[in-house]
Amino acid sequence: MVLRSLRPKTKVRRPKPGGKSTLSLVIYTKPGCPYCQQARDYYNSKGIPFIDYDAQTDRARRAEMFKYSGGDPTVPCIVEDGKYKGSGWGNPPRG
Repeated sequence: MVLRSLRPKTKVRRPKPGGKSTLSLVIYTKPGCPYCQQARDYYNSKGIPFIDYDAQTDRARRAEMFKYSGGDPTVPCIVEDGKYKGSGWGNPPRG
């Protein structure tokens, strides 16, 4: 297991008091994306902590996102416990 330090641009969302989480959740986003904000709001409302990486301005995080998504540039890109869950938000997913 490789531990990486969080960069200053990284936003770590903490659970609300009494919230529970057993999964590791990463969301790759871009500034101003309304679907990314909806994803953040959803996980925050459920008290699920997540790491929010800016895939637009951080090239290393963008490349990391592409590895998970198979090259799909759509955000938000959701990764749970190191496994790609999908890109976009809503029904049908948009981004």
